[in-house]
Amino acid sequence: MQTLLRYYTFSLAFTAVCFALAAYYGWVSTGTIGGMLSVLWIVIVLSILEVSLSFDNAVVNATVLREMDPVWQQRFLTIGILIAVFGMRIVFPIAIVSIAAQIGPWDAIQLSLGDPEEYERIVSGAHIGIAGFGGAFLVMVGLTFFFDEEKEVHWIHSLEQTINKFSSVPAVEIGLVLALVYGVSTLLTPDDALTFLTAGLLGLITFIGVHALGAIIEQREARKKAAGEIVRSGLGGFLYLEVLDASFSFDGVIGAFALSNNMIVIAIGLSVGAMFVRSMTIHLVRTGTLAQYRYLEHGAFWAIIVLGIIMLVSARYHIPETITGLIGAVLIGLSLWWSIRHNRAERAANPAAAEPGT
Repeated sequence: MQTLLRYYTFSLAFTAVCFALAAYYGWVSTGTIGGMLSVLWIVIVLSILEVSLSFDNAVVNATVLREMDPVWQQRFLTIGILIAVFGMRIVFPIAIVSIAAQIGPWDAIQLSLGDPEEYERIVSGAHIGIAGFGGAFLVMVGLTFFFDEEKEVHWIHSLEQTINKFSSVPAVEIGLVLALVYGVSTLLTPDDALTFLTAGLLGLITFIGVHALGAIIEQREARKKAAGEIVRSGLGGFLYLEVLDASFSFDGVIGAFALSNNMIVIAIGLSVGAMFVRSMTIHLVRTGTLAQYRYLEHGAFWAIIVLGIIMLVSARYHIPETITGLIGAVLIGLSLWWSIRHNRAERAANPAAAEPGT
């Protein structure tokens, strides 16, 4: 237990500070105990959701970091994580609000701190666009994981195996998302439908662009490796990881708007999640312990799909934030329990294959 805690000591301390800040902000902004507890609860749910959706991020980070020299490993785990926390988790949400609400970044910050009622009114007015953009992006993230011809491990076996049979159909995920976006748009007024459809298309384009950039970098690295060059051992590897982290964290940042429109609340909650991603990455690099839970990614990506659908539907129907967050937490919990059960069954069937210390 002590060995495990040493990987998460800083994250736990950082979490305590962030929760205290969330409680203070909730009290100052609402002036009531109920309001304070509401803000604190949303921050807790955001933190859990960001951590749960970032298991795959930590796994990929650890895989790449193993190929880098110790100096650049440490640089990514310090400077790189700071970029992830203050860039994607704080600056990026401000940018989203600024673009969606058509106000300047400083105006968005001032409204959030000085006039939360007006800030909420402006952001609520931009909710149709945020829901279309974020929902389309999130559903694409989740569907891409399951529509994979090379995917052999299935958690919800019959459903995931059926999905896998259609993975060879070109652009099937895009077609499903477009159909879903169009279906929701038919429930909206003509003006809102146009905004929603445009935002949904931009969400798809952003997803394709982010993954295209990642694919280009991967191809360049593969060519270097084939030529016998050392890859991912310096600045190139550092930048490669930053691009991957941005693409992974994008779903968490967008998904946060399904729980809250408040920039301060989003920043605090996602920052906690980012710090735990750092701890999980270090844990994986040093021990590889979390990699044994084979269904965790499945639970995370099902949570992403559900969150994306809820976000799309929220353009027409209000769904309580706590329900949205709890669905993700339940899916992650079930996938973790299923993974542990699978590991116990394997050890019981073949005791000699059990790894010591697990």
